[in-house]
Amino acid sequence: MKQLNSIQNFIFLAGGALMVVGVALNFFGVMKVAACLFLLGAVCFGGMQMLQTYEGRDVVIRRLRRIMTLADVLFIVSGLLLLEQNFNFLMPLFQKYGMQGMVYYAQYVVHNNWVLVLFVAALLELYTMHRISNELAKEAKKL
Repeated sequence: MKQLNSIQNFIFLAGGALMVVGVALNFFGVMKVAACLFLLGAVCFGGMQMLQTYEGRDVVIRRLRRIMTLADVLFIVSGLLLLEQNFNFLMPLFQKYGMQGMVYYAQYVVHNNWVLVLFVAALLELYTMHRISNELAKEAKKL
């Protein structure tokens, strides 16, 4: 796997830390700042992780990298849902459909669905990181 340079590694680690701080601040009530920090962290973390490419030919590792990319996209979607929950950018689009539109808005945005998306992304991330490290170790033993 292609390794990140020191600046990219710092951005990657800072993004992960910002995600954790954003989630913690959200539960302590500083929601608007938390949403911005979480989204910034998700973009930094996901972006840097997407830069880590695999140049090998192992099909299993390539599949796991695609799943990891999906997890990165889900982290960003989770951040966007958290941002929307706190700033209501899309609410006017739903309001023009009347009460039914507001029901859909409440159902899909307001009810903390970002937590579910974050949970799925974290599970995928943990699974792929563990499996990729095992597959890379197997590949190194073959050489």
